[in-house]
Amino acid sequence: MANNDFSSLKLNPLLINNLSTLDYHLMTEIQAKSLPAIIDGFDVIAQAKTGSGKTAAFALGLLNKLDVKRFRIQSLVLCPTRELAAQVAEEIRKLARAIHNIKVLTLCGGTPMGPQIGSLEHGAHIIVGTPGRIVDHLERKRLNLENVNLLVLDEADRMLDMGFQDALETIMSYCPKQRQTLLFSATFSDQIKTVANKFTNKAMMIKAESKHDNKIIKQHFYKLEDHKQRTKAVKTILTYFNPESAVIFCTTRIDTSTLAEELNEQGFSSQALHGDLEQREREITLLKFANGSIKILVATDVAARGLDIDSLDMVINHQLANDPEIHIHRIGRTGRAGGKGVACTLVAEKERHKLANIENILQLKVELEDLPILKKGEHINNRAEMVTLQIDGGKKQKIRPGDILGALTGGDGISGKEVGKINVFANRSFVAIQRDQANTALKKLSQGKLKGRNVRARRIS
Repeated sequence: MANNDFSSLKLNPLLINNLSTLDYHLMTEIQAKSLPAIIDGFDVIAQAKTGSGKTAAFALGLLNKLDVKRFRIQSLVLCPTRELAAQVAEEIRKLARAIHNIKVLTLCGGTPMGPQIGSLEHGAHIIVGTPGRIVDHLERKRLNLENVNLLVLDEADRMLDMGFQDALETIMSYCPKQRQTLLFSATFSDQIKTVANKFTNKAMMIKAESKHDNKIIKQHFYKLEDHKQRTKAVKTILTYFNPESAVIFCTTRIDTSTLAEELNEQGFSSQALHGDLEQREREITLLKFANGSIKILVATDVAARGLDIDSLDMVINHQLANDPEIHIHRIGRTGRAGGKGVACTLVAEKERHKLANIENILQLKVELEDLPILKKGEHINNRAEMVTLQIDGGKKQKIRPGDILGALTGGDGISGKEVGKINVFANRSFVAIQRDQANTALKKLSQGKLKGRNVRARRIS
């Protein structure tokens, strides 16, 4: 039996069978390296980038350890953002579906407290949450972690970047000292080492190699004369390659906002993503990018962590990252899910020392290129193909994606091919529509009914 086959692990047969139905057969590198240690009960400190399969690694470990008949909180997974927590909880539920009566509860900030309190009163096996909200429940004595035997810190580096160290230490004080702790991080700074040593006990160190395959991700390093040339260089790259989707990484919040505004003024469909955004603004920005009504996301490293994007054409590094591991993490967001990607990095003379660090970790010699030369008068129509409509109604009003699709396509409505992603939340829903059909779709929703009632709808992009 191949060592990277899930069936070679000492996993619950129900989990193995479910993995087969999900078409999960061969483990990724981080899964193959970490799962045997996790299953054997060791503390683990693992370095792995987004998209490496780390969620399934710790999810299978905690599900294998779980005693379903013991209706107590046995596992706690901490995530830096609400979005990542939702993704992790969904993955755990998917992997657990062959084992009946497992209850997974999500506790995150930015959502009403009332429903969470009600859910906690009914109990759970697994809690997935953000540090701030977990601390809130603990201090109000709504959450009992006395029976936790497995604690997961997912994207620990980002939690520290966001200032959650005090919250993490508070949470640890409520957990039993005799427990298994798993820490996953994309980078491994001195601060992470300190926290890892404090929170874990004789942990096994595991690293999934940050490999770069030039057949999947084509890298370009462009030479800049000075810092002032960066914005013009970004526009040149976007015009030359004309990607359907791109993330541009900046080092500061001010740079993200400034660049996004300048790109919009030049006709590029872009929006900034940074830490100063309110949770609702952040969610809508990510939603619009995911459904194709924004083509370019200009983001800081911290804000972009936890993005779940399967298909991304291009990454542009507006500035070189200080840490070469972050550079690998950035470019690894393109070329995923079997696709190919392009990563373009702008390099000024004063950044040569950072470039040398990247050359060393990638084990390649970088040849700086001149920026692409555009044809005289060359420009592109960079408008996003889709626009997003918001509907003031959601799950609490019993609205489902099929109801929205039916309302749009019924009678003299638009074609189903002109409807994109539909997202239904508690009291709001969002639907992506082909740009040239947006007004027709908006009129159809506003004049028709959903679940027998009139709803308000408006265009938000």
